[in-house]
Amino acid sequence: MTASVPTGTELAIPDPERVEQDERLVRGRFWPKLRANLHRIPFLEELLAAYFCATDPATPYRAKGILLGALAYFVLPVDALPDWLLIAGFTDDAAVLAAAIQTVRANLTPAHWTRAKETLRAEAAEEAGRAG
Repeated sequence: MTASVPTGTELAIPDPERVEQDERLVRGRFWPKLRANLHRIPFLEELLAAYFCATDPATPYRAKGILLGALAYFVLPVDALPDWLLIAGFTDDAAVLAAAIQTVRANLTPAHWTRAKETLRAEAAEEAGRAG
């Protein structure tokens, strides 16, 4: 029997305390940040699908941990590129989210994507109602 040599590409199982902390942070700050930046975020559907997958009890723990880490990065007020910068502000958030989604793509179900689309339509209708 030969021992396998780590290649450095394996993903560690997320720390349960960190995942719990990220989940509290995301649940508390996600919707206010999303709504405050609705017109400035070009990756809304992906962001919402990731949120719905991360908060779905059926999502495997490792996938949930990865997505919650990416979503926590999105909601934190301090990151590599400040979100208030016009064109580049959400570029780093998009890159982190894209990497997380690519890593756990098999766990994002059609139901998560459908719910993301429906939520976007509802948010747009609600905003139109406020503006009109």
